Amino acid sequence: MDITITPHRLRGTLEAPPSKSAAHRALICAALCREGESVLHGLSPSQDILATLGVLRALGAKIDLCGGTARVTGIISPPQGAACDCRESGSTLRFLLPVAGALGVNATFLGAGNLPQRPYSLLAGQMERHGAAFSRSSGMPFSVIGRLRPGWYELPGDVSSQYVSGLLFALPLLERGSDIALSTPLQSAGYVEMTVAALRRFGVDIEARPYGWHIPGRQRYHKREETIEADYSNAAFWLSAGALGSPVACAGLDPDSPQGDRAIVRLLQGFGATAGGDDPLSVQGGRLHACRIDASQVPDLVPILAVVAALSEGETLIENAGRLRIKECDRLAAMADCLTRLGAKVCEGPDYLRISGAPALRGGEVSGWGDHRIVMACAIAATRCEGPVTIRGAQAVEKSYPDFFTHYRNLGGKIDVL
Repeated sequence: MDITITPHRLRGTLEAPPSKSAAHRALICAALCREGESVLHGLSPSQDILATLGVLRALGAKIDLCGGTARVTGIISPPQGAACDCRESGSTLRFLLPVAGALGVNATFLGAGNLPQRPYSLLAGQMERHGAAFSRSSGMPFSVIGRLRPGWYELPGDVSSQYVSGLLFALPLLERGSDIALSTPLQSAGYVEMTVAALRRFGVDIEARPYGWHIPGRQRYHKREETIEADYSNAAFWLSAGALGSPVACAGLDPDSPQGDRAIVRLLQGFGATAGGDDPLSVQGGRLHACRIDASQVPDLVPILAVVAALSEGETLIENAGRLRIKECDRLAAMADCLTRLGAKVCEGPDYLRISGAPALRGGEVSGWGDHRIVMACAIAATRCEGPVTIRGAQAVEKSYPDFFTHYRNLGGKIDVL
């Protein structure tokens, strides 16, 4: 789907969408409960969540999804073999690969889009040292056989926090305790905190240690009923629109959430914006100024922060962002290209973007790069362009936020589908 957006300020209040990250974690925990039924409310059927639902069902969970509520009966007798289609979801692959190993399922993992090019070899290497065997070390499809053994798992913390989360889900199921040690400092630490919080809500004990975590074995997940919390990662687009002059407020965000992307409020304040209210939460702009941003803990916020930087006075440096090159697309290259096409001045480095701000962008035509966050960032940029913005491949938002353009229109956005 290609769209053209006519520049127009947005206005209004909306319910922040449910957190995709929280939904992945709750679904996996519920699927690993061996007794009873868990009930999860407030799910959004994004493509990534549908991928996780599909793989959990393939591994033996029974899941009934109706109107945003999932009733989950956990895996009692795992199948001997399973075809696990992760679609384009890196979270689904990295979370459920160790789970399949812990369950002893001979599983074939498939993927689409850019997922077959995204790395998993470091995680696979640790699994191979503990009883698993892989049909190939990179690319997809691949098969994994064998059952994971407990032991000492060591991973770098600066590649993907999802490797750690995947092992945290799996290792409590093993017959003895295990440890996860980090060889380098952990990036995206907030996502691991979300995983640990979800595990504890479902009755699983995780012990923090100076080197990482100790995970006791022979644990049982316990059924529960909960509502998926609202998402700071996607609310960040609306809050950034507020900083750029569109009076938009987001309701339902938990100010005490463990989500790392809760930092969006602090980061927008670093540009000179002000935040108001707890619920709904709003951000107001004014004369924004450049700042320096360390992206190591907030990689998913970089696309929209780059848009704010392009409309802030002075030169903003977004650094420690090299991992963005292995997301759904190369997000550093994508944002440099899109913002340049819209009229901004951007210098792209190996792990940084240097952006010179301007009062407005001129508009133009951009690719969505097959990436939901690139599309949404460009749509927010359109609110401060002098001419129309055409986005090719705008359907990429379905990966995480299928209602994004419905909400955009509800806030007064002017969109034409080409």
